[in-house]
Amino acid sequence: MELRYDFASDNTAGLCPEALSALIQASEGYCPSYGDDAYTVRATDMIREIFETDCDVYFVFNGTAANSLALASMCRSYHSVVCHETSHIETDECGAPEFFSNGTKILLTSGPDGKLECADIERMILKRTDIHYPKPQVVSLTQPTELGCLYSPEETREIAGLTRFHGLRVHMDGARFANAAAAFDVAPAELTWRAGVDVLCFGGIKPGISLSEAVVFFDPGLSEEFDYRCKQGGQLASKMRFSSAPWAACLQNGVWLRNAENANRSARLLAELLGAIPGVEIARPVAANAVFAFLSGEVKTRLQKAGWRYYEFIGGAARLMTSWQTSDKDVLAFVASARGD
Repeated sequence: MELRYDFASDNTAGLCPEALSALIQASEGYCPSYGDDAYTVRATDMIREIFETDCDVYFVFNGTAANSLALASMCRSYHSVVCHETSHIETDECGAPEFFSNGTKILLTSGPDGKLECADIERMILKRTDIHYPKPQVVSLTQPTELGCLYSPEETREIAGLTRFHGLRVHMDGARFANAAAAFDVAPAELTWRAGVDVLCFGGIKPGISLSEAVVFFDPGLSEEFDYRCKQGGQLASKMRFSSAPWAACLQNGVWLRNAENANRSARLLAELLGAIPGVEIARPVAANAVFAFLSGEVKTRLQKAGWRYYEFIGGAARLMTSWQTSDKDVLAFVASARGD
């Protein structure tokens, strides 16, 4: 039996053709190292163009490093970060945000669909203001959330306004930011700095780039000596062009958005077809590229026998992730197995 991981994660997809071609091109000849190359300059300039602002950009290898080093640059060891209890920085970073910030505490709130709500944020900020408690410094949003839901520009602005009122900063975990941007079909600036976001961890791996995420500082004052943090954290690539060249290729002509839109469209199709099968209940509306579904034991058995692998997520639902690479053929094959065809 051939095992299939098509929907287990959007990390299971390969590199998109544009990213792979850029890697091959970047491998020709010689280039300066550690980011002093033309590929890195071009990629960072293109990110500034996309966000329509003069921001500081750094490339790291993965989302854990991006989030952890970004938060460390925004906090001191006696500070705290307010986030949702299902957020990646709480559940899936192995304590890295606390480690790289020398002890910054994570403060958790709840809320439907993995989203923070202003009342809960303010309650956490004001819970204690004495010197014996870690001082809240950052509110961290996940866009889309771990449960596949989106913060609208208006919701982000409202949270950022409250955050600013209390003197805190806003961090956005955007491992799937491309999917959010494609879903809203608005300028990326409207989802980030114009809505009050100070630092974005911009995911490149999900939309088809190689091992590279971008940490984007919309407030350059927060990026002071961030290059040293990258070096100390093992995130300064000697052959930086292999991190940055795929970015330039995928940002050009909107490839990153088209890839994300394919993932989003595929998720909608998967939910529509899967939801029509007896024994399947779609747990929540599809907003980006995640489908959450409750599967009966019979449906699970069919999928397992056909070789499909996926994760059961928060609340016991199956989490099915589509990617830039997902085709209608992939969706139909999964649905056919779930139906027992």
